[in-house]
Amino acid sequence: MEAIRYEDLSGYKLKSLIAQRQSFEVLGLSGRMDSAVTSVEREIESVGLTCRVYLYGRVAAAGASVFGGVTGLLGLASAVGMAAHNLATFDPDYEIAKHKVDNKLTVTFKK
Repeated sequence: MEAIRYEDLSGYKLKSLIAQRQSFEVLGLSGRMDSAVTSVEREIESVGLTCRVYLYGRVAAAGASVFGGVTGLLGLASAVGMAAHNLATFDPDYEIAKHKVDNKLTVTFKK
């Protein structure tokens, strides 16, 4: 999987990867995650493709919280929210995973 830097999002490289339907990672996003997601999402949609954005590891976090009291209710609510989001973005061309700990995005072509 090819890796690009945040600085490459406004240039030819991002457009080229999406035009070629390639999967890639965007690195070096400390404090710029939301801006990077917006740039990638906008470029994907500008060529008529669809995408789903999600937080990497969210399913495990929701599942782990189902085991107790108030956190169990929050885990259930989180699982319901994820299911609704997945239905709203059914069968996307790209998935954009936000890796908050690693300060990176993984952009995966799905079709």
